[in-house]
Amino acid sequence: MQALIVIDVQRDFCEGGALAVPGGSEVVAPINALMSEAGAVVLTQDWHPAGHSSFASQHEGKSPLETVEMPYGTQVLWPDHCMQGTQGAEFHEDLDTARAEMIVRKGFRPGIDSYSAFFENDHETPTGLAGYLRERGIEDLTFVGLAYDFCVAWSALDAAKLGFRATVREDLCRAIDADGSKAAARARMQDAGVTLAG
Repeated sequence: MQALIVIDVQRDFCEGGALAVPGGSEVVAPINALMSEAGAVVLTQDWHPAGHSSFASQHEGKSPLETVEMPYGTQVLWPDHCMQGTQGAEFHEDLDTARAEMIVRKGFRPGIDSYSAFFENDHETPTGLAGYLRERGIEDLTFVGLAYDFCVAWSALDAAKLGFRATVREDLCRAIDADGSKAAARARMQDAGVTLAG
């Protein structure tokens, strides 16, 4: 069975949002169309508490897209975004959320960020998604959504590492592309055996 994993298609990542990904809303309609072909649909949702440690506002003298060293490694700092219960954290209003069989919320632990649908950024703390997919006998995963070079790429890389067959539909993703991050993410996925399609 094949599952469509829709990554973080939320208001704050679309035009006008706190961390808008260029062209973010363009992927919504084609993702909805692809849902009808999927055996299962899983949505992920960035779900930060106020004052999250990945927010630049929590680090004096730091600006968004700068980095800091955290106990789990280098962390990119972001504008305050996708805070729990805010409009920015809501899914894009046109996304067909009724098709989702599971919603994975991530980034809710104050001291650690979470790009991947499978693990926190320490690469150790699981979200539970892998177990859910395995118990349902799902081995083929297609990833779409926002942003290509961070949460989509990290999710696809972890899927491949965990033994799933991972495909990224590049036409149904959009990238932040900070300092070459899109090309770097693409190269990492190719090296890891992730199929890049679209």
